[in-house]
Amino acid sequence: MADDERSTTERVLILLGLLQQRRVWTGPELAERLRVTPRTIRRDIERLRTLGYPVYAGQGVGGGYRLGPGQDLPPLLLDDEEAIATAVSLLVGAGGASTGDAALRALTKIDRVLPTRLRQEVRTLAGSVESFGTGRPPVDAEALMALARACRDEVEVGFDYPSAGRVERRRVEPYRLVASDRRWYLLAYDLDRDDWRTFRVDRMTAVTARTWRFRPRAAPDAATYVQEGVTSRAYPHRARFLVHAPAETVRDQVPAAAAVVRPRGSDRCELLSGAADLDRVLAHVLLLGHEFEVLDPPELAARCHTLAQRLGRAGATNAGSPEPDSDR
Repeated sequence: MADDERSTTERVLILLGLLQQRRVWTGPELAERLRVTPRTIRRDIERLRTLGYPVYAGQGVGGGYRLGPGQDLPPLLLDDEEAIATAVSLLVGAGGASTGDAALRALTKIDRVLPTRLRQEVRTLAGSVESFGTGRPPVDAEALMALARACRDEVEVGFDYPSAGRVERRRVEPYRLVASDRRWYLLAYDLDRDDWRTFRVDRMTAVTARTWRFRPRAAPDAATYVQEGVTSRAYPHRARFLVHAPAETVRDQVPAAAAVVRPRGSDRCELLSGAADLDRVLAHVLLLGHEFEVLDPPELAARCHTLAQRLGRAGATNAGSPEPDSDR
């Protein structure tokens, strides 16, 4: 095939794919593969360099063209098998505790360009892979991808969701998917309640993207909003404490799904949490082993005094008890 019988763009992409397949190619080898002259290969190599691909040329025995690591990550070319393997790995990885959010972001980028003929194979292979020990309830991969696409494309979403003992159809504008160490959450604007809401993805069923596009609203910070909702707004009682320890120290002691920790200087922090029973929150903060003060609610401070008196009496009673007989 002559040089002018193949578009330059197509030829350069094929050349890039060859360089990604093997460590070193000689100029004549590449010219033979692409059926062009060595001079054309040299021009195409320069085009790749202009696009940011670091292509090195070595001289002598064992020399040739080599694609090296660059300062930035340029686009990669994947064949069908590589694209399927990457998408399946990302889909499974989206359920992981440490890399789930990054895996889902990468998956949405691949999903945008993934050929239709490969989607069913990705779906089938992903369904055959399971994991354990993640600490998360299982999430429907199709639902997760549907929500990710809807966030990306700014289209409304509908889904069934349990509320007050019954399942309701919800209609929302999806903004962000947020991964915690335990669950996936969706931050969305609830169109029927006219307010921001947090939804657990594992509780959603019949997730469908609608055709209506929406204009993005001024949204709260997704991670902060979801964490505060999970740790406090979802409970009937909320409590705030001033803990006499650095925020980094307390964050290492308290799971992110249990409390929000905000720094208050270098040696103190504010801890916000919620529960059905404030005594439980108080016990958890007490067991952290740091001095602390109750900021809210006022009745919790009074509860501290009551419990302190009870503990004092228990300690005094034990101190006055006779030593056990060692012969018994």
